[in-house]
Amino acid sequence: MQRNGGRRGKAGGQDAETVEEVLDELFTTPPPAFVARREERAAAARTAGRKEDARRIHTARRPTLAAWAANLLAHSRPEETRRFLELGQALRQAHRTLDPAGLKELSAQRRRVVAALSRQAAQLAGEAGHRLSQAAQREVESTLRAVLADPDAADAWARGRLEVSLTPPSAFPSGSAAPQPSRAAPEPETAPRPESTRTASRTRAKDELAERRRRRQEELARAEREADRAARHLRDARAKQADAEESLRAADAELAHVRETVAAAEERLRAAHEDRDRAERKRREAEERGRTAAHTVAEAEREARASTRRVDRLGGRARSYGSSV
Repeated sequence: MQRNGGRRGKAGGQDAETVEEVLDELFTTPPPAFVARREERAAAARTAGRKEDARRIHTARRPTLAAWAANLLAHSRPEETRRFLELGQALRQAHRTLDPAGLKELSAQRRRVVAALSRQAAQLAGEAGHRLSQAAQREVESTLRAVLADPDAADAWARGRLEVSLTPPSAFPSGSAAPQPSRAAPEPETAPRPESTRTASRTRAKDELAERRRRRQEELARAEREADRAARHLRDARAKQADAEESLRAADAELAHVRETVAAAEERLRAAHEDRDRAERKRREAEERGRTAAHTVAEAEREARASTRRVDRLGGRARSYGSSV
C-alpha cells in the first residue's frame, strides 16, 4: 500500500528511504527484533541529520504478536485488504439502514471472511518464524471484527501500524435485523372508555416508553465510552509492558557483557600481579647473586694484592742475593 509523508535525502550516494517506509518496515518486523531494528533505523536517521525522522522512528512502539500478524496481513495481502475494508463499509451501511436481508447476507459473509483472513495472518506469522497461539489468533479475529464495525479501526488497520489488537464495539450488528421494540401486552377488555381518555393513555405510554429508550441509549453510550477508554488503557499498558520487558532483556544482555568484560579484566590483573611477583623474586635473586659476586671479586682482589706483594718481596731478595755474589 502506498504511504504518504516522509522525505528523501542522499545517503551514501543513494536515495534514503522515507520515514514512512521505515515505519512500514518496522511494523512488519517480528516483535522480538523490533526494538533493535528501531534503534538502528533511528541512529541512521540521526547520522543523516534527519532529527525529526529519527524522533518519529524512536517513538514507535513494539507491536504485540497479534497486532504484528494483523499488520503483516494488511501489508502482504493488499487486494484482500481492500475487499475486506469494502465489506466493512457495506456492513455499516446496512446496519444504518436496518436492511434485514442485507444484514443477514453480509454478516454471513463477514464470518467467513474473518475466519479466512485470520488463518492467512497465522500462516504469514508462521512463515516469518513466529507461530500464533490460540489466544493471539483470537486477538487477530477481534481486530478484524473491529475493522468491519468501526471506521476508525478500519483506517488504523489499513495503515498497517497497529501496536495492539483492536476490540470491536459491542453495538455491532450480530447478523439479523435490529430487534423491533417489544409491544405492550394487550390490556384486558374493560368497559369502553371515552376516545379522549384512550388517546391520552396511549400518549402517556408512548412518552414513558420513549423516555425509557432514551435512558437506555444514554446508559449504553456511557458504557461504550467507558469500554473504549478501558480498551485504550489496556492497549497502552500492554505496549508499555512490552517495551519494559524488551528494555529489561537488553539491560540483562548488557549486564552479562559487562560482567564478562570485568571477569576478563580481573583475570588479566591477576596474571599481571603474578608476573610482577615473579619479576620481583627474580630481581631479589639477582641482587643476591650480585652481592655474592662482589664479595668473591673483593676476596680475589685481596688475594691478588697479597700475591703481588709476595712476588715483589721475593723478587727483591733475589736481586740482593745476586749483588752479593
